[in-house]
Amino acid sequence: MKWIADQTGRFRLRPYYDRHELDFECERIVSRFLERKYGVCCFPISTDDLTVMIEEDTSDLDLFADLSSFGENVEGLTDFFPDRKPAVKISSELSLNDRREHRLRTTLAHEYGHVKFHTFLWELNRWENPETSIICTGKYGRLYGKFNRTVPEINPRCKSSRIIDAPFEDWMEWQASYACGAFLMPFMPLTRLAEDFLKSHYDRYWLPVDTDEAIELTGIVAESFDVSTTAARVRLQKLGILQEISFESTHVMCKAV
Repeated sequence: MKWIADQTGRFRLRPYYDRHELDFECERIVSRFLERKYGVCCFPISTDDLTVMIEEDTSDLDLFADLSSFGENVEGLTDFFPDRKPAVKISSELSLNDRREHRLRTTLAHEYGHVKFHTFLWELNRWENPETSIICTGKYGRLYGKFNRTVPEINPRCKSSRIIDAPFEDWMEWQASYACGAFLMPFMPLTRLAEDFLKSHYDRYWLPVDTDEAIELTGIVAESFDVSTTAARVRLQKLGILQEISFESTHVMCKAV
């Protein structure tokens, strides 16, 4: 991780993680949890285990929240505080509908990404000098009276369209969406599965995204890790296992000689 300027204005500086760091850390977190609980690391991770992981790192997890006041299609949110662990809220529309189990799982994993990779930003502000703190003191800040510090007022409000994939410019959502896939489909188990499939069918390590073979692999990944085919496809694309390929027509100009 390194610090770079935050172009969104939330902070003066913000953390930059490359994909390898996120993959490594997410797999380490999930593997340690499963090994501690079961003595072995097996996937897919259950929805119950996802909730336990979040509960261990938060002050509160509300699975039946009414998030309608936060805007259309907001399905999860994480509130951060300088003096306690963050609080996570998940829309009741996900938790009460068995047909939306995959959406619930990705939303839980997304919010857990915020918890694991962004909580320390609010913790830093508790101890740092407000003159040199990375926490923004401008229009995006509010005074937290107990510590006489300015902390960001814009906590993540996560819309359905950004749970599994988000634009890179919105770094908090991009990091959480990447972590979502990395928690549910950890790098090593996923790449082993993909390599076994590709070696048994094709002499290559990637596939064009719109081929029948890519659709077959996506379905296998979705079933193996209990996620939607959309989430599986996004994860495979981010790892370069599925790739967008454009074929341009080639015109050969022939002259008489």
